[in-house]
Amino acid sequence: ASLEMIDYYERLVNEFPIISIEDGLAEEDWDGWAKLTERLGNRIQLVGDDIYVTNPKLLSRGIKESASNAILIKLNQIGTLTETMNTVRLASSADFNVVVSHRSGETADVFISHLVVGMNIGQIKSGAPCRIERVEKYNELMRIEEDLGTSAKYAGREFFKRFLQE
Repeated sequence: ASLEMIDYYERLVNEFPIISIEDGLAEEDWDGWAKLTERLGNRIQLVGDDIYVTNPKLLSRGIKESASNAILIKLNQIGTLTETMNTVRLASSADFNVVVSHRSGETADVFISHLVVGMNIGQIKSGAPCRIERVEKYNELMRIEEDLGTSAKYAGREFFKRFLQE
C-alpha cells in the first residue's frame, strides 16, 4: 500500500506545484517513509508529524533512516520547552526543515509565533485565519516584524530553495 501511495504522490507532484506533504504515510511505516523520501525528498518537503511526535529519539531514527526531510513540532507534545527546543536543534543540525504547529483546542496564546521567529524556524502552521486563536498568531507575527523593522527577514520561496527546480 505504501508504494501505491508514493506513486500517487509522485503523480501529483509531477502535475501540480506541490512543495510540501505532511504525514504522507502511516506513523509506523518507517520503510515506506524512507522510500517516499528517496523518491520525492529532493523535490518537496516531506513533513513527519505522527511518525516523530516531537520526540528526539524518534527524530534521530528518522534522520538515520532518511525517513523524511522535515518535522512538525507541537510544543506540548514532548513535555517541556527545553525538550522542544532540543528537538528543533536536532532537526536543524540534520538539515531538516521545521514547522511549528498549533494544537487542536488551541487558545489565542501567541507564544508559538515568538518561538518560530526566535529560533529562526521559518514555518508556522496555524490554519486558515477564520478563528481568533489562529488570527492572533498571524497578527503577532506582523507585530514582531514591525518591532524588528529592517532586521526582519522573510525568506519566502527561498526557504524552499533546495526543492525549487530551475
